[in-house]
Amino acid sequence: MDLLTQLRCHTPGDEKERCDLERILGFLAQHPNPFDRHIAAGHLTGSAVIVEGSGQRVLLLRHRKLQRWLQPGGHADPGELTGEAVALREAREETGLTELRLHAAAPRPLDVDVHAIPARPGEPAHAHLDLRYLVEAGGASALVRAADESEDLRWFTWDATWQLDLDAGLRRALAKARQVLGVGGFWGAEPPA
Repeated sequence: MDLLTQLRCHTPGDEKERCDLERILGFLAQHPNPFDRHIAAGHLTGSAVIVEGSGQRVLLLRHRKLQRWLQPGGHADPGELTGEAVALREAREETGLTELRLHAAAPRPLDVDVHAIPARPGEPAHAHLDLRYLVEAGGASALVRAADESEDLRWFTWDATWQLDLDAGLRRALAKARQVLGVGGFWGAEPPA
């Protein structure tokens, strides 16, 4: 199924995601190569919500520049035309994990999120129109942090993520992942008491 069809079938988790989905669909209608970093207003990106095989833990990184816990992900390389390809490559590069696969039962994408990227030297402020995928880690590969990307990289239990400074979009994506996985325990709009 192509990206446009996938997105037209996507079910938003909240009003923000519904607005972001509409924005992404409009963006696709205007840009034949939506992953192109040279589009001044922004571009599509791909990211991975990585879970271990048992589904009991999720992998997050502490982003060096943004100083936040995030899922691995980022820009497309030249020639990459799907969010899935971008998410898997970025996840491998940022975590060192080699045995990664898209979760077979998860919607594709799992979640969409549009967020602002602040200006920095040589790059104006722009938007990332992020396509997020649920990804399973297999095997026993050791984590290898990409030092230029992140300060920390580690597995968290689902409930431990409430102790982190996560934005609402990532919390929504994690809630969706947990629902797909059928992982029990607390997960709602408020942290556990």
